[in-house]
Amino acid sequence: QLQVVESGGGLVQPGGSLRLSCAASGFTLDYYAIGWFRQAPGKEREGVSCVSSSDGTSYYADSVKGRFSISRDNAKNTVYLQMNSLQPEDTAVYYCAAVYRVFRPCVISMDEYLYWGQGTQVTVSS
Repeated sequence: QLQVVESGGGLVQPGGSLRLSCAASGFTLDYYAIGWFRQAPGKEREGVSCVSSSDGTSYYADSVKGRFSISRDNAKNTVYLQMNSLQPEDTAVYYCAAVYRVFRPCVISMDEYLYWGQGTQVTVSS
């Protein structure tokens, strides 16, 4: 069964950092694009970042550009989202998602992704 599982969420003070992990099971990530999305209370789910399968090209939403960094470790079958300079508006449930996608760049669009995790809570508060 193909699935992805997020971990690494928690409570952090403004200005702090967290690293989220997205671990794949039942398949290898080599040919899959991975996206990170988030949903804050009372808001729609939004795209945060994605990383392509072929060359590791990554993209970011404007709201996180320069603060978040996505990376993939195919040997560990895991994708990471390093989040720095966190602010209260980053508080949300963070989801990772996967889709088989080769030789094309990833896109930060929920409609593109087939396999979704259950999410991990990130709370930024003093």
